[in-house]
Amino acid sequence: MSQTIAVLKGDGIGPEIMDATLRILDALDCGFQYEFLDAGLSALEKHGTLIPQETLDAIERHRIALKGPLTTPIGKGFSSINVQLRLHYDLYANVRPAISFPGTRARYEDIDVLTVRENTEGAYLAEGQSVSEDGEVANATIRITRKGSERIVRYAFELAKQRGRKKVTAVHKANIIKSSSGLFLDVAREVAKEYPTIEFQEMIVDNACMQLVMDPHQFDVIVTTNLFGDIISDLCAGLVGGLGLAPGSNIGAKVAVFEAVHGSAPDIAGKGLANPCALLLAAIDMLDHMTLHDKASQLRGAIRGVLESNPAAATPDLGGKGSTDSFADAIIAQLRTA
Repeated sequence: MSQTIAVLKGDGIGPEIMDATLRILDALDCGFQYEFLDAGLSALEKHGTLIPQETLDAIERHRIALKGPLTTPIGKGFSSINVQLRLHYDLYANVRPAISFPGTRARYEDIDVLTVRENTEGAYLAEGQSVSEDGEVANATIRITRKGSERIVRYAFELAKQRGRKKVTAVHKANIIKSSSGLFLDVAREVAKEYPTIEFQEMIVDNACMQLVMDPHQFDVIVTTNLFGDIISDLCAGLVGGLGLAPGSNIGAKVAVFEAVHGSAPDIAGKGLANPCALLLAAIDMLDHMTLHDKASQLRGAIRGVLESNPAAATPDLGGKGSTDSFADAIIAQLRTA
């Protein structure tokens, strides 16, 4: 029985990189079916809402979604689509790998760092945010729970065990934010004791950022809270060449959403210049999540093979001369010769 994937093409360059990604998945012979769903600016124009109920129902029905970049309009009355999806399905774990690829404009080689970010609480919740009537004072509440902290730290350790990782680093600011960040650190220490074969390290967030820039190879798996994880995962993307190589997985008990974490880049939409790698790497994580590990390895190897043997086929942001479609064609050709 084939799996149906809920597909949100996205805004801006989203449809281009999604079409390329699906062509490659089809060439990989995964046997997927796709249900294309409305979300983002196109949904707002068509349905009057950024995420129609029909889209939410379909994602829940299929349990697996692949998502291109979606634009949330700036201004009051619009909340982040990504945050809405995470809260609606309780997608508590956000996993962001940063892995080096050849021929990219990266500052380091041989980087392989996983950032595991708590995705549903912390500084990004709408509750507890207010601005005074005179516009002079803004307040926000950072809410951390023992349950939320325990399940994200345990997820990080289980992921480390599953993938043969050696060390988990809990990143915090408990020296200053003693309540919320302190609770997270206390729970991390408790959970770490249950995994004696995995090294546990704790690091204050500002030092962690400095250490990542100075010596990123010392890190393996990083686990942290929502805001810190957002910042650190983008920093890690910068170590391997930028957001064009940055996939994201949003994992819950019942639903998983895989995405390119970069923006919709409307300035280059329709020009054929968009790099599909972030969405392709998200698709690889999706394949691994579905235990299609051989397919994931084949696709990962094909991307690496093109960047090593035919770098001119890559898009301009990766130093090549290719287009979105020609880059996809080169990856498909690499798959067929592997």
